[in-house]
Amino acid sequence: MAFTLYALIQTAILCTNAVAVLHEERFLSKIGSGVDHGVSGFGDDPGVRAQILNLIRSVRMIMRVPLIIVNSASIVLLLLFG
Repeated sequence: MAFTLYALIQTAILCTNAVAVLHEERFLSKIGSGVDHGVSGFGDDPGVRAQILNLIRSVRMIMRVPLIIVNSASIVLLLLFG
């Protein structure tokens, strides 16, 4: 398999899919990210862990519909062009 732009795009799609399907109670609570954990206060910078968990929550909430569309387009392209 050649290293192409399509391979890079497909890798990004797969990684985004992996983040989007993480389950809050099964996986994220085991690493200590309960729903009640948030930013501590105004003006306080959250740590790296809080920023990563915030990114995961944002991807899970915002990227649902776009991922369905992008996954469908990727499947169609793969079926048409092999």
